[in-house]
Amino acid sequence: MLSKSQISLLKSLQNKKERKEHGLFLVEGYKSVVEFINSPYKIEAIYHTASFDPKVLNLSQKINLYNISVTDIEKISSLKTPQLVIALVKIPVHPTLNNQKLKQKFSLVLDGIQDPGNMGTIIRTADWFGIDNIICSDDTVDAYNPKVVQASMGSLSRVNVHYVNINEVLPQIGLPVFGAMLNGENIYNTQFGVEGLIVMGNEGNGLRPEVERLINKAITIPRLGKAESLNVGIATALFCAEISRNKLGSQ
Repeated sequence: MLSKSQISLLKSLQNKKERKEHGLFLVEGYKSVVEFINSPYKIEAIYHTASFDPKVLNLSQKINLYNISVTDIEKISSLKTPQLVIALVKIPVHPTLNNQKLKQKFSLVLDGIQDPGNMGTIIRTADWFGIDNIICSDDTVDAYNPKVVQASMGSLSRVNVHYVNINEVLPQIGLPVFGAMLNGENIYNTQFGVEGLIVMGNEGNGLRPEVERLINKAITIPRLGKAESLNVGIATALFCAEISRNKLGSQ
């Protein structure tokens, strides 16, 4: 049984301020917990109900295990239908963005993405297409938000998410900057080359003017129907797929 103070701490991690203060976040569900166990992330503790057998986690390191009640799991979970296992994970301190490590590859840049579901989808998509780094504006939703972690389905354990002033950082990286915009070159005719930054804008407002000025080439996904806009998570997936197709085609 968890104490009131333990429950209070774990529940508080649903808030960005508390996550930042304590340097901790929660990962819920067997598959996601396993992904983080098998990653460089440090697991502080694992909480599970009596009906969950921790042996299935195949722990090779010593981690504090707590068998708690379903009621306590429900109290600390951010989900409407809580999972049987939750991990308490330490937020890593990513090293300063190394421009040299961004060479000869593509990275995503997110300008003011606000929806946690979209953010989680983008992280999962980046992982699928082998993109190691996502560079975010300071006002982009926190990668350790419970909804982001859940939507990323464990991919957060393999993708580095950096928060920076993108207006200052992008010009310093020295790579081609491609921007997802309404008026630009057809994505299916674009030669992306072997390296660059793909900038995706806010769900409702697109790229900010000051970010637009940093774009070397505007790219458009042609619209054939009548939808007003395309979800940013879907748009990112299309960009990643097209970059991957270009890369595979040149091998």
